[in-house]
Amino acid sequence: MKRLLRWLVRWSIRFGLIIVGLTIFLTLPLRWADPPGSAFMLIDRVTSEHDIHHDWKPMGRISPELALAVIAAEDQNFPHHHGFDLREIRSAVETHRMGGRLRGASTISQQLARNLYLWPHRSWVRKGLEFWFTLPLELFLPKQRMLEIYLNVVEFGPGIYGAEAAAQHHFGKPASALTRAEAALLAAVLPAPKHLDASRPGEYLLERQRWIIRQMNNLGHDWVP
Repeated sequence: MKRLLRWLVRWSIRFGLIIVGLTIFLTLPLRWADPPGSAFMLIDRVTSEHDIHHDWKPMGRISPELALAVIAAEDQNFPHHHGFDLREIRSAVETHRMGGRLRGASTISQQLARNLYLWPHRSWVRKGLEFWFTLPLELFLPKQRMLEIYLNVVEFGPGIYGAEAAAQHHFGKPASALTRAEAALLAAVLPAPKHLDASRPGEYLLERQRWIIRQMNNLGHDWVP
């Protein structure tokens, strides 16, 4: 029995070191190297009939209006938290406990981990892996780098990934030329990019755009890391 326990402990340590090493291998290089794509793009390419549109642009060639719009829409505490917004999590749990719909409280950091490494469909397994990958992303990458990658891999429509592809598809212009209203409209589709269309916005999308613009006005560009 003691020999078996020693064997189990030894292999558990080895397995843990392999997992940690693999995680570092997948996350640390992103501090300097641009990812060629994401897990979401790969899954979409394999399972969908539409083409994938993606054109990486550095942060300097993406309108600061879009960076601010995404923060205003998705994660207003992004510059200050360490991957997880505990206040938003508590608020979501309390809303659900009071009988409301259980809403997501994922930060931009968590969304980035999900897009890069995981899959679209919700599960407790995915949530656990999302938590795991968020930690090294926050540890190894500055906030500005995380935001740059996020803006280049997040989906803005069916097969439309990243700011440049979204700006060209919806507005016929480069991402660097997006106005505040256009940036807010793109950010407005992020909760459901396969169902909301920035090219043909309905009343729900337009109302969400107006709300995002108000949040952008309140935050100001100093809020962008």
